Order: sequence, then C-alpha cells, then structure tokens
Amino acid sequence: MRLFIAEKPSAAKSLAAELGNQVAGNGFIQCGDDCVTWCFGHLFEMAQPEHYNSSLKVWRIEDLPIVPVDWELLPKNDAKAQIAIIGSLLKQSTEAVNFGDPDNEGQLLVDNVLDHFNYRKPIKRLWISALDSVSVQRGLKALEDNAKYRGHNQAASGRGKADWLIGMNLSRAFTLFSQAKGVSGVVTVGRVQTPTLAIVAARDRAIANFKAIAFHVIKANVKHVNGRFKMTWKAQDNQPGLDSENRLIDTSIASALISSISGNQGIVTNYEKSPKNQGHPKGLSLTGITLLASTSFGYGAAEVLEICQSLYETHKLTSYPRSDCEFLPDSQHEAATDILAAVARNMPAIAPWIAGTDVRIKSKIWDDAKVTAHHAIIPTSKLCDLSRLSNAENNVYQLIVRAYIAQFYPLHEYLQTSITAQVKDHLFISSGKTIITNGWKDLYVTTQDDDDADEEQTLPAMANGDSLIFETLERHDRKTTPPKHFTEGTLLVAMENIHKFIENDADKKALKDGDGIGTPATRASIISDHKKRGNLFEEKKYIKCSSQGFAALDLLPENIKSPALTALYERQLKEIVHGHGT
Repeated sequence: MRLFIAEKPSAAKSLAAELGNQVAGNGFIQCGDDCVTWCFGHLFEMAQPEHYNSSLKVWRIEDLPIVPVDWELLPKNDAKAQIAIIGSLLKQSTEAVNFGDPDNEGQLLVDNVLDHFNYRKPIKRLWISALDSVSVQRGLKALEDNAKYRGHNQAASGRGKADWLIGMNLSRAFTLFSQAKGVSGVVTVGRVQTPTLAIVAARDRAIANFKAIAFHVIKANVKHVNGRFKMTWKAQDNQPGLDSENRLIDTSIASALISSISGNQGIVTNYEKSPKNQGHPKGLSLTGITLLASTSFGYGAAEVLEICQSLYETHKLTSYPRSDCEFLPDSQHEAATDILAAVARNMPAIAPWIAGTDVRIKSKIWDDAKVTAHHAIIPTSKLCDLSRLSNAENNVYQLIVRAYIAQFYPLHEYLQTSITAQVKDHLFISSGKTIITNGWKDLYVTTQDDDDADEEQTLPAMANGDSLIFETLERHDRKTTPPKHFTEGTLLVAMENIHKFIENDADKKALKDGDGIGTPATRASIISDHKKRGNLFEEKKYIKCSSQGFAALDLLPENIKSPALTALYERQLKEIVHGHGT
C-alpha cells in the first residue's frame, strides 16, 4: 500500500478525489491500493525548557543561556490520536509519500511524523503548487525521492531552533532585566517580531518629529509655434535661495524670477523623442497580492492570507498562496489556453479582457532561473460557480486573474519626449508621453497626481534652436510631507524589502536580493501577534506602535532590534535549502 501523508485534511481530500475509488476511514481515505491520511499542520512541537530540566520552569538569570544538547519534539495533545492512526497506516504501507505544502515547513512537518516512527521504507515527495485536477495529476506523474528535499527540512528545522533559542533566552533575559527596574510584565523578544516592531516604531517617531519645510515650484506656460505646453524651472549650480536638497525656499527670489522671465523669449536647447516600452506587471507573490488587496479594498494581511488560502484549498481556483516568488516556470506557459478558458467561463463579465489576449505572448514572468520553491500566484483551470465565493474572495480572485491575463497583452509602448529650454540664463524642463500601444495597461485604470501632470501632456513637435515664449509663470507653494504610517500591506512590503531600512552599506548590499524578515507564511501572523499583545494597534487603515511597544523596544539594544540580524538568518536558511549550508 502506498500511503500519502498530506499537510492538512483539505489537501488530502483533493488528492483522494484524483486517486478515485474513495472509501472513508477513521483519519484516512482508502483509494484502491493507495491510502491518504493527513496532519493538522505541525503535529509535534519543540519541548519547553522545563522539559529538559524541571528547575528551568522558574526564570533565573543565572540559568541563561538555555541551549538543548539533544533537541526533542513532543506530540501535541490534540494530535496524539491522529499520530497513532498515521503510525498504524505506516506499518501497513510499502511506500510513503510526503504531501506537505510546497515549502520548508510543509517538508518538515511530514518528515517529523516519518522520523517519529523511524520509517525506513521508500519515501517519495509530491510537490505541487495548486490543488486543481490538472496540477494534482501532473504531480502524481512526477513523484521524486523525498531525500531531494532534505535541504527544505533542515532549513525549517534550523528556523525553529533559531526562533526557540532567541525567543526563550532573550525573552527571559529582558523580562528579568525589566522587572529588576521595577517594570512588570513579560518582554517578548523574537528574531523577526522585534525588528518588525522596531520598523513601525521608527516610522512613527519620524512622523512625530517631522518638521515641514516650505519651498516653491515654478511652472511656466509656454507657447511654441506648434502649440502650448507647461515647463518647470530647474535650479542650476550656485543658484541662491536653495536648501541642501536643491529646493527653492527663498520667496523673494522666486517672485523676482517670475517677474523677470514672464513674457520673455527662450530657446530650445535640447529636444529628444525616443520610443520606450513598459514591461508587463510582475507576477503576484503573497506580499504583492496583499499590497494590492490592501490598497484596493482595505483588507488586512491576515485576512488576505485567509482569502488566498481559501481560494487555493477550498475552491481550488488559484495556486499555492504562501509564495515569495514573482515568476513562473517555462513549462507552465503551455497551460495558458486552459486557464484562460476556465477564467472566461468562471467570470463572463470579463469577456473583453479575455478577447484581448494572445497566448503566443510570453512575458518575462516565465523564467525558470528565477522560480524559487514556489511560483507566482495565478489562477488555475478549475471551473467554479463564483456565487459560492464571498465578496472578498471574488475581489481577490479578480486581482489574481487580472495580473495573469495582463501577461498575454502586448507591451505598453509610447514615445517619451523631453525638452530643455533656456531663458535669461535660467533652465526650464518638460517631458511628455505619447502612447503608441496601450497594451496591458488596458486592464489597469490609473489616476494621475497633479504634481506629475507634465508627464502625461502631449508636447508639440519642435527642434533644437526653436523659439519659445514664456507667456506667464506661476509660483506653486509646497511643503515637504512626512513619511506615511504603515498599512498592513506596506508593512509586509517593508519586511520583504528590509534592505531599504538599513543604513550600513555592507548590510544593505548583502540584503538587497530581497530575503527580508520572516517568510510569506509568517509575516501576517507576526503583525497579528503584535496587535494581540498590544504592541501595535490599528487606527483607520494605519498600523501604529503603542506606548507599550515603544517601552519594550527602549529596553533592548540595537543589535537585537536590527533587521540586519534577522535578515542574515534568512540568508543562511536559504543556503541550507540549496545545500550550501548546514
């Protein structure tokens, strides 16, 4: 008997439906000569310090650091019955198949069960990123040796031990330190959660301490023989009245400049017109779809993860959601016709979108070299009555569908025009964009900020040396604005792109490849845990640090709060996955 061990019951049911001949049992489904059973996520948990030594139940500084010599995993109380069922089935089996989710934790949690029973028969791995029929059948035909995924197991194990060591030791150390200073309560420290809180606190403090700087932008209404357009004054070297950022802050100089130039003639010193194109939108990682859903609908990170998990597990309409990848394998391109056909039947309202596709187009999203353990989140070829979906599920599904359909539209092509003019020793610049082919942007409606209006103006044809009349000039009074508070969506992006928040050049360079803090599977829960503990709170759509959160951070040294430390852990874990680390 071949025994499949799935990560969770919903995945087991999807697999059993494809194997056929289902007969339900207690904690398993018999499918002819195959049997499918399941875990409920992790069935085992790492032992607490007092398991190794009962005296460690009391927190004492002299007992630190606590470092287990032989790490032990203990069955969770509510999992013991299912563990026994799996053990009995393993005895009857001739071969086992690890059907954990396609990531480090999914690999480890099933391997933990096999290791618990010292299973020595052949073990295969079913590694699939979607639960629709086509994906499952393809996976069944491509089972591999489970040993190939040993690096994923070791990385997840290493992550767990790192979290345990830092959490157990530093939480005890700084709680005891805090209590010695007369402050009650537990100070929780984590290699991911602490830097996450520190990022939010730093942003909140930057906003609180922000002082606005007033400055002036000078715009000119310009006449050319072929038409009128706008230009913007550009400061030159040694221009008086500027601040350190080259902003014009002297009002008297701004006013004098306007008076001296209005009505004068200038000359075109540089006119360039060049064809440009804008590539297709990136594929959607979990961070990407969370940011989109947060911006479009105001959904929180945990809510988006739950929606994506439901679309994947329950409805089988999308691929595996806990992905940090924005690319697709080359082999997936051939499924486009089936996927687009299914999407068209599922969502008749977007028939115009489908009509504009060309499956011969292969955007840069298809790139084997850039696919990690998972690929980008895309729709599957599953047919479904979308009335079964909640409103939120429908909204997120449409975002995923749109991003996929856009890959089969032409590039966005345009002519980029730039003009530099000189008048009375002053420079003015302007740029414009003439769209040739709107391409994939037909699917995306965007709004334009007033400050960027020049970018979208259509500029008249001209040549170097042409005369211009600077008819009128306007002074636009502006103020610098503080950074924005994080939303759940932008905080996830910050966690993923942590190098942008690090000042040390060496660390920034080392982390620029996007390792970030945490994983797609854990980032939303880290934010939720901080809110439950009272360290973070939500005000309207923004995430802010509480006074309790600030107080906890103020107790900790910088190297514990530093995102560089935890991101470097992530780099080491990736090395382990690829067999280059231990």
